[in-house]
Amino acid sequence: MDWKEVLRRRLATPNNGPNRKKSEQELKDEEMDLFTKYYSKWKGGRKNTNEFYKTIPRFYYRLPAEDEVLLQKLREESRAVFLQRKSRELLDNEELQNLWFLLDKHQTPPMIGEEAMINYENFLKVGEKAGPKCKQFFTAKVFAKLLHTDSYGRISIMQFFNYVMRKVWLHQTRIGLSLYDVAGQGYLRESDLENYILELIPTLPQLDGLEKSFYSFYVCTAVRKFFFFLDPLRTGKIKIQDILACSFLDDLLELRDEELSKESQETNWFSAPSALRVYGQYLNLDKDHNGMLSKEELSRYGTATMTNVFLDRVFQECLTYDGEMDYKTYLDFVLALENRKEPAALQYIFKLLDIENKGYLNVFSLNYFFRAIQELMKIHGQDPVSFQDVKDEIFDMVKPKDPLKISLQDLINSNQGDTVTTILIDLNGFWTYENREALVANDNENSADLDDT
Repeated sequence: MDWKEVLRRRLATPNNGPNRKKSEQELKDEEMDLFTKYYSKWKGGRKNTNEFYKTIPRFYYRLPAEDEVLLQKLREESRAVFLQRKSRELLDNEELQNLWFLLDKHQTPPMIGEEAMINYENFLKVGEKAGPKCKQFFTAKVFAKLLHTDSYGRISIMQFFNYVMRKVWLHQTRIGLSLYDVAGQGYLRESDLENYILELIPTLPQLDGLEKSFYSFYVCTAVRKFFFFLDPLRTGKIKIQDILACSFLDDLLELRDEELSKESQETNWFSAPSALRVYGQYLNLDKDHNGMLSKEELSRYGTATMTNVFLDRVFQECLTYDGEMDYKTYLDFVLALENRKEPAALQYIFKLLDIENKGYLNVFSLNYFFRAIQELMKIHGQDPVSFQDVKDEIFDMVKPKDPLKISLQDLINSNQGDTVTTILIDLNGFWTYENREALVANDNENSADLDDT
């Protein structure tokens, strides 16, 4: 056969061999066929063949919508049952008394003064006899936590019992607060906390003298402290965990003590005298008796020596109604000025001082506010102090990371934030700072005179 004919036939015959180069379309079709094959196999058989998917926990639970009444009721009932079960797991008074009896019975001599001690061996014996509810407290970790410097390796029975009491109280309070958590998400809204405190009032003997007509103002006063310090981003809700971790709830429940001293009441924001003091100040400032405070009325707050520049910033930044502030806004103002060492209070004042919204105070910002102090000094017949001197003192006190800017964190870290803010917004505060050495000397002289007499 002619070789030309062989070659012609060879070219005319399609190449189906394994080494044949496939076209781009053929490759795409083959890829799609493989994808479809394996995807169908995975989709149809994953529940039966891939055990891994059985171990992934469900991490999202949709909350019932407002119109899903049945689901909402089911959720509420299930939460109530859950909280009741948790409450039954806690030690009651009788069980706590039994625990104290067992601890006292197994104390390990010798005593330290009048304080009874217990070693680890007896500690475990008490744990076995105390019952299943107490098991969580009788661990090596708890014992080591309470072990200090006893040469016999013992812990104080009283300290351990107080530890148990504190844990039980925290769990009881957590359950009590959770009953007001309408959303069931672990936080309380403002209305939730208001309901909690309103229903708590009858259980606090120190508030027995409050008129019922004042309850709403008292609740507002109490709730504001929680939200001012625990909700710095103003989200309108506070984690129950944060409420338990702070000392505010302790201060509030301290009012259960019928023999609480007058001094303790005066320093407790939640006491009746304190709430009446704050509300009384608000009423005294409200000269036109419209229930709101204008800038002019607020200027008489305290020693009436705050600068107009600072007050202007208060009414620019804070929530007002037709240029006047309500009681709730006033409470934030009072909490900030009465707690200037606290980060939340410094954050409030810093926002007012940061006139350019740059997140820091520069020389311009400091001069803007101190100029108003200088003007007040002239009005009161005092020689104005040089701004340069004050500016240098402020930067020396704060020692900011950037030598030309003072951030909020710089103020907090310096522990001088209260002094710096007072210098810039209040003439009386600045005068006190400027004459601090003379005032200390006078105090020492007065003390010496009293000692002589």
